[in-house]
Amino acid sequence: MTSSSKSKTVAASDKPAFIVRNSPIHGRGVFATRNIPADTLLIEYEGERISEKQAAKRHGTDPENPYHTFFFSLESGKMIDGGVDGSDARWINHACEPNCEAREEKKRVYIYTLRDIKRGEEFNYDYGLVVDDRQTKALKKAYECRCGAASCRHTMLAPPEKKKKSKKKSKKD
Repeated sequence: MTSSSKSKTVAASDKPAFIVRNSPIHGRGVFATRNIPADTLLIEYEGERISEKQAAKRHGTDPENPYHTFFFSLESGKMIDGGVDGSDARWINHACEPNCEAREEKKRVYIYTLRDIKRGEEFNYDYGLVVDDRQTKALKKAYECRCGAASCRHTMLAPPEKKKKSKKKSKKD
């Protein structure tokens, strides 16, 4: 996706636009320290660029939390591992009714606000995680969403793609 020319960037000031602290949703979170308008570029999602093969080797290495990673998939098939040299963007939590979105632009990922954000509000975006495995109850639970939104789907996994039914052509005699 590309950003519109109307997008704003968080302006440099004496006060940072956000702070990382403990989140009521999960672990750490990123919170606005001032009001931020809609369609503002907050931060780039940074980290080590790795292949899917490298990501597969790194996935699940924490026995306490085997499903937790800081991987971000790129359209090229490469991944950004925010756990290695990552920016504060890695702490932005998932939500089913997000106030931000990730946009890939020229092989880089930026987080933009979708609406006006009030001071103290936690930033979040829909991770829309895609897995090759069938989405069982156990897998959905492993990727549990805790956002608390009215429309919460209770998992950070993207809804499975609906398989297109092939229509049988009927012949009229």
